Amino acid sequence: MVNKPTYRAGIDLGGTKIEIVVLDDDGVERFRHRVDTPQGDYEATLAAITALVALAERTLGVAVSVGLGTPGAVSLATGRIKNANSTCLNGHALSEDLARRLGRPIRIANDANCFVLSEAVDGAAAGASVGFGVILGTGVGGGLVVDGRLLVGANAIAGEWGHNRLPVLTADELPGPPCYCGRSGCIETYLSGPGLAGDFERVTGRPLDARRIVAGAQEADAECEAALARYEQRLARALAVVINIVDPDVIVLGGGLSNIERLYRRVPQLWAPHVFSDEIRTRLVRNRHGDSSGVRGAAWLWPVNEQEKTPR
Repeated sequence: MVNKPTYRAGIDLGGTKIEIVVLDDDGVERFRHRVDTPQGDYEATLAAITALVALAERTLGVAVSVGLGTPGAVSLATGRIKNANSTCLNGHALSEDLARRLGRPIRIANDANCFVLSEAVDGAAAGASVGFGVILGTGVGGGLVVDGRLLVGANAIAGEWGHNRLPVLTADELPGPPCYCGRSGCIETYLSGPGLAGDFERVTGRPLDARRIVAGAQEADAECEAALARYEQRLARALAVVINIVDPDVIVLGGGLSNIERLYRRVPQLWAPHVFSDEIRTRLVRNRHGDSSGVRGAAWLWPVNEQEKTPR
């Protein structure tokens, strides 16, 4: 292999695809490739990741560091994956198994943490002292970056926003939809794409997915408009708690529902009554890197300046 500076490989391990991106020291993308995720097969998943790294190094002629964004989290008690919706990962020492196959250490983080790290390095939260990232998609996740560093926390759950109960529940919201985590009324059950669809069907009896509800609101469908208005109110309440506790400079939205343009105008107007301040300077912004944020953030788990920006 050609002796050149090490580049950073980020791998996004999703439920349907595994994607690799290689960045140079300036954050310029040098390689990208994706494959389908082997369904329900842990060993095949390891093999697919290993093959992607080998392909990247063979193509570029350089060694790469490897950062991995994955659903769920690494248990501090066991070192094994927990809470992943790709259930074949749960209970496995993914980091150790991959490091052994690749012959090098790897860094692993929750996919929401990778998203916010990407946006903090060179995205919509670049330069912010405190940034909070939110993924609004099939699920709901969150991550926190302070002074350019990913905050993991004592229990490795910093920013785990989606599995708190939706605050200020109204009478018609109680007790809240059941969540896969075993609780009810979690933020995820209201603010994910399936959560929006579920709310719409409970109120109207009509089955529509989130994309069609948003389109219906744009076409002046009264029931779709009402569902989106409820969604905005709930998002405002949930983010107000983040502002009260973390007081971030910026909140960056990602995931499919982050493409709803009206959120950036309406939600800051709606969160004001729930924020304990006479002036609210927190900005609500759309992500800069789109679907690439997660995989880019995984690459930045190995930053240029190790001492200043390693995750903690």
